[in-house]
Parts: sequence; C-alpha cells; structure tokens
Amino acid sequence: MVLAWFMAENWSGDQREEHHKQPPEFVELGTLYKLTRVEHYKVDQLNPSNDELLNELKKNRGYSYEDEITCSKECLQDYENKLKMFFEEHLHTDEEIRLVLEGSGYFDVRDVNDSWIRIKVEPGDLLIIPKGIYHRFTLDTNNFIRAKRLFVGEPVWTPHNRPADHMECRKEYLSQIKSF
Repeated sequence: MVLAWFMAENWSGDQREEHHKQPPEFVELGTLYKLTRVEHYKVDQLNPSNDELLNELKKNRGYSYEDEITCSKECLQDYENKLKMFFEEHLHTDEEIRLVLEGSGYFDVRDVNDSWIRIKVEPGDLLIIPKGIYHRFTLDTNNFIRAKRLFVGEPVWTPHNRPADHMECRKEYLSQIKSF
C-alpha cells in the first residue's frame, strides 16, 4: 500500500527524511487523486512486461518508449548535483510516469491548495504525475532506487522550474484540478 502524507511546512534538515506534520496527516489514494490528479497503480515489478494492468495502461495511454534509471552514488553520474536538480520544484509539459523496480524514494507534489504531499514509492508502485503539476523527487535514506520511465513518443526530459504559471500545460492543469 502506497503511503502519502502532508509534509510539515517548515521542515529542515535532510530532504530524504519523512518530514511529517505533527501529528502526521496521511492522504488516502482517492483523496490524493482529488487534490492532485496523481494516479497510483500496483504493478508486478519482478515481471512488468507480463503485467496485464501495465500493458493495458501502455496501450490505452500510448506509452511507446521506456527506459530505466538507477539513482545511487555508485550508478548515477554527478550524483549530488542530480539529486539537487531532481529536488528543485518543477513541472513538465508531459506526464511523468515512473514504475519502481527496486529501492524506494519520495515524490512530492503540490495539491490544489499549494501544500506539499509526499508520496513514498517502493517496488511495484507506478505513479502517473500529470503534466503541469509542480513536483519534485528525492531518494529516501536508503539512497537507492531503480525505476522504469515511460513516455508517449520520444522522451522529453525538460524540467521547467517554478514559477512556470505562464505555461499552457500549467494553465490546463489548474483548469482541470479546479473543475473537479
């Protein structure tokens, strides 16, 4: 079961810690979707190519390109700078689709009220982060994740750091989230 919670507003210290509010405020998956439009699915991480749900999502949503990324000190070139870059608040013009194969980490997303929700991802978690939402990623204290990245067509890697409210994808996202 994926865990999500509202982050403490004025946290300090290591970004890889949980940073719960006190007392913790957990977010159920249905509420997460209502507040952010982030989708979560559970997939067979040991055999993703034969997972019916994943194959159905790929077919229905047009995910035609995939690769893998491993984030660890040993595997990621320029590790420290990449982690800082991943943790900068940004958005993309396309969905961000990640399937965790090994390890764990956190995706932080801004909800409709501009509060941070932290989503813990572990093997088998597939997240679909909508285009236009402000978000960021960090490893947890295990310092390791291996994930499959899926794309519609050729991969687009460009992050647009906040503020990017002028972008069409951001305007579309805000329109969708407010109409729910």
